[in-house]
Amino acid sequence: MATIQKTALVIGAGTGGYPCAIRLGQLGVDAMLVEKANAGGVCLNVGCIPSKALISATKLVHKAQHASNMGVTFAAPKVDMKQMQAWKGGIVKKLTGGVQSLVKGNGSEYRQATAEFLEPHRVRLTYADGRPEDIVEAKHIVIATGSLPIEIPGFAIDQRRIVDSTGALDLDTIPGEMIVIGGGYIGLELGQTFQRLGTKLTVIEGLDRILATMDKDLGDLVAKQIKADGGEILTGTKAIGWRDQGGKAMVQVETGGQTREVPADVVLVAVGRRPITKGLGIEKSGVKLDAKGFVVVDERMQTNVPGIYAVGDVVGQPMLAHKASHEGELVAEVIAGKKRVNDVRTIPAVVFTEPEIATAGLSRSEAEAKGHKVSEGKFPFAASGRAMAIDETKGFVRVIADAGDERVLGVQIVGPEASDLISEAALAIEMGAYVPDLGLTIHPHPTLAEALMEAAKHAIGEAIHIANPRRH
Repeated sequence: MATIQKTALVIGAGTGGYPCAIRLGQLGVDAMLVEKANAGGVCLNVGCIPSKALISATKLVHKAQHASNMGVTFAAPKVDMKQMQAWKGGIVKKLTGGVQSLVKGNGSEYRQATAEFLEPHRVRLTYADGRPEDIVEAKHIVIATGSLPIEIPGFAIDQRRIVDSTGALDLDTIPGEMIVIGGGYIGLELGQTFQRLGTKLTVIEGLDRILATMDKDLGDLVAKQIKADGGEILTGTKAIGWRDQGGKAMVQVETGGQTREVPADVVLVAVGRRPITKGLGIEKSGVKLDAKGFVVVDERMQTNVPGIYAVGDVVGQPMLAHKASHEGELVAEVIAGKKRVNDVRTIPAVVFTEPEIATAGLSRSEAEAKGHKVSEGKFPFAASGRAMAIDETKGFVRVIADAGDERVLGVQIVGPEASDLISEAALAIEMGAYVPDLGLTIHPHPTLAEALMEAAKHAIGEAIHIANPRRH
């Protein structure tokens, strides 16, 4: 057993950990990155990247099936799920393979091992191949261990009949019927992916609507699409158990005191994620956790123990890859002695449903709760020439502004390419832009991005292509 001295040790090579290690290397800090599984973490291996690959492929199928009104007719698409999975796997392999090269190329060390705290600044590394353990002593340690799907009683994950998001992404046959337990973004993204391939989708949600953390009119468009494609959404409903009957999962659901069974070939449990701290020996580090098990950090992402930091999902919501990456890079700069704090104005969020949803900044209700008198501009994609030209006119762009000084407070987009359109809005909020800044910025025509310009103008009564609200 060797003892290794490092200035910094990063535990976890997901989207929080590996950017941290890369940035540490760039800043000349002697650093080591340790990962027990695959480089890239959940996002690159079993999350963001593989899910978006399958979403893109299945949207192509859906587009082909609904192109006749554009004068284009295809034969019925043939879907080879094994080939689709192989294509997805190739993308994952390219990206994850590049992580180790980037870490090493920027001057940090990479090791595949399980890390466990022995003391606050002393960590044991255990190798899967049976090599002797090592001890790493580091002045700075970054916990970037991520999160795992939450299991619920009565639905033990076997990745065959009852699957989590990881299992759903590996399905190489198309289920005839799928039940998604949980009406959040992960379940809906994956549920609609298979629905586009012909799977009968049923969503079970305990609250009164899906995507309950977002404004209702955003989620309503997704619900409408799920129903238009033959799916069913059971709100105010609990899944209480299941039994096997002839190779089907008969899921017992309860709505308003009434119980019935819903059949499924696959049941996807997507009710949220929990932080990974088990097996880390975190109690030996002295690091404080909150009531839900998340690591508590300050504005520098430092825990209650000097020199120990945490980033990404393990510190709590929002559990987003880009938020983790930002925090990882920030911590690297803090460790290198730079004066940095996590003072972002907005973390944009994207839901890759059909239609897509993207938000940045405050909703109207959030802005009003903070004491703002709000003005609002809204532009429907139905009035967008570009949206018409690509035959995707569902949805809208909404701009939330302070009615007094016209500062942009928030932007919500639901519709085509929302995920790519939201970055301009995030930049506007981050730089403290005003509504006229968006409205006076010449946007190329015809593009979907014009909808943001028009929504901004609508907020101040200057929209050209829709009627403006009356102003007295």
